[in-house]
Amino acid sequence: MTLALLALHLVLVGVVLPRRLAGSRRLQARPAAGVAVWLALMASFGTALLLAAHHLAAPLGHDPAGLVGLLPHVEAGPAAPHAEGWWVPAAAALAPGAVAVTLGVRAARLRRRHRGVLDVVAVRDRRRGALVLDDARPAVYCLPGRRARVVVSRGAVELLDERELAAAVAHEHGHIRGRHHLARLAVDTFALALGRLPLARTGRAEVALLLEMAADDAALAVATRVELASALCLLATGGPVGGPGFAAASTGVLARVQRLGRPATDARPGAPVWRFAAVSAPLLPYLLACAPHP
Repeated sequence: MTLALLALHLVLVGVVLPRRLAGSRRLQARPAAGVAVWLALMASFGTALLLAAHHLAAPLGHDPAGLVGLLPHVEAGPAAPHAEGWWVPAAAALAPGAVAVTLGVRAARLRRRHRGVLDVVAVRDRRRGALVLDDARPAVYCLPGRRARVVVSRGAVELLDERELAAAVAHEHGHIRGRHHLARLAVDTFALALGRLPLARTGRAEVALLLEMAADDAALAVATRVELASALCLLATGGPVGGPGFAAASTGVLARVQRLGRPATDARPGAPVWRFAAVSAPLLPYLLACAPHP
């Protein structure tokens, strides 16, 4: 019974819900909450998958112990027969963490290398709070992390007016303050492990778009919707300027401009519902695994 419930949960969270939530205007209205919902669904799927593996590895008569059952028991002998095979789900639980650490270290190394080059070839513009790179292609991007940088190309300075440029720079500072690279690291780790799963494939694209929308909202503190939309459209015409970070016009420009064109009153759905969903989703498989056997 427990395995059947977990299997149903895996199908619902891994296949059905991602297709229903993709492009949701309710999540786009509050993009930070939307990111939390997608991360919660991934955590819920991972928890359910580990619990299902644990129940498959344990004897059929074993009482459900939820996540506690993933830990080895210190008792020896026949008193703890369910300790056999504990290492299978335990290893599966540790693997995503190892992947995340590897990806994080690699990304940090690339950012550090790129930052070292920028500190040599770019000119600091203290008034704008950015580095100006001598590149004719219009681009504004950031390198997140402990020593974050916002980079503006010479092409962007020549193409955008002061208000549009301020909006693009504020967008990048929104990425840095929101620590959006950590959310992207979590999603990339999940997608690397389960890339064919709709939750991984669709969730990765949706989270990338929602993070950009969250940074757009941060930019609206210093710019109007028209100024930000104009900056996004102009920057989208330029070629990519390489960098292991976020670029203002690299993801979902059309959807973001359409969102900025919608009335502001449409962007206030009930946030408590999404907070509840984000908090409760990872706990649901645990409750299913702890359900008593009939």
